[in-house]
Amino acid sequence: MFGRAPKKSNNTKYYEVLGIAKNASPEDVKKAYRKAAIKHHPDKGGDPEKFKELGQAYTVLSDPKTREIYDQYGEDAVKEGMQGDAADAHDPFDIFTRFFGGGMGGGQGGKRQRRGEDAVHHLMVSLEDLYSGTTKKLSLSRSVICSKCTGKGTKSGASEMCFGCQGSGMKVSIRHLGPSMIQQMQHPCDECKGTGETISQKDRCPQCKGDKVVNEKKVLEVHVEKGMQNGQKIKFRGQADEAPDTDTGDIVFVVTQKAHPKFKRQGDDLFVEHKLSLTEALCGFQFALTHLDGRQLLIKTNTGEVIKPDSFKAVNDEGMPMYDRSFMKGRLYIQFTLEFPESLTAEQCKALEGVLPPRKSPQPKGTEIDECEETTLHDVSIEEEMARKYAQYQAEARARAQEAYNEDDEMRPQCAQQ
Repeated sequence: MFGRAPKKSNNTKYYEVLGIAKNASPEDVKKAYRKAAIKHHPDKGGDPEKFKELGQAYTVLSDPKTREIYDQYGEDAVKEGMQGDAADAHDPFDIFTRFFGGGMGGGQGGKRQRRGEDAVHHLMVSLEDLYSGTTKKLSLSRSVICSKCTGKGTKSGASEMCFGCQGSGMKVSIRHLGPSMIQQMQHPCDECKGTGETISQKDRCPQCKGDKVVNEKKVLEVHVEKGMQNGQKIKFRGQADEAPDTDTGDIVFVVTQKAHPKFKRQGDDLFVEHKLSLTEALCGFQFALTHLDGRQLLIKTNTGEVIKPDSFKAVNDEGMPMYDRSFMKGRLYIQFTLEFPESLTAEQCKALEGVLPPRKSPQPKGTEIDECEETTLHDVSIEEEMARKYAQYQAEARARAQEAYNEDDEMRPQCAQQ
């Protein structure tokens, strides 16, 4: 025996709800639902009934089998065949969540879980701390969910929709910039502080006073590891301010290195400047260099070695420890600057001439010293000389500009006197 064919009913409604033609492709169905669902979502101020219709239409038209039944026999046949599951029992917010991968919660499926802001702090540390590593205990104040009302803010657990923003938590203000020009700005509602809810004065939680959160002191142990770089971040996940229906952000410490009076750092290398006397540069030297961890390093030259002004020497494996590989270190660079004597006596000059390389030829070939004009050398500061010349140039430029203005004024035609 063959069963009786279903009675035909409306088979265009779902297409009209999504705003598409009957021959629309599966991709067109998805695009239409995506656009309409975002527009009419209750969390965005949309109509819940319209949102429910969109979910029913998408459930039927996105499945080839149910769409075929709907096209032939209409809405009633689909409801009977699916026993009401597709059209009635499916939660439209559940459909929306599955379609968008949980990007937005529905009014019936719970509020959207946004992520709270990170709390960022600068952690000032010395170069010694970065060389040897250290642990710092820091006391911070943060907001936590009220334990008495579990973040509801009320004694009864009930709240009302804020009429100022219609429950959206946001307001739009209009600013007139000029004729036919306006600017719309969105900002958190000042009546509900962006929550979309209001709490009556009598029903406020006695512990948090309706704020839903309370302040808490928290002590954190911050481990600064060997070789960490300036600007590196240390995160404590989920330790920032708590708020209802919000994923708690992180506490982030940004390592900020203090300036060091002697050492400079570049990556994993260290640089230090050391001043030598002329005698040390020519005849050799040795000195003790106090390192960042307190060790004394003996720095000395080889026998007969001459140190030139502003030259560099390197000590391997005495730079900064490498982060995550603290058993390896960079290099320690020493820049040598020379300190010359203010003057020498005739006896000292004679003694030096006896041991130093001979002087270069005092004059070009074919030139007699007696024929040269004698000059006098003066001490100068290049910085002061440049500043003086620049001031002189500015004064001359102003004088030229004034002279040109006066000449132009003389050449202008004068009005006839009546």
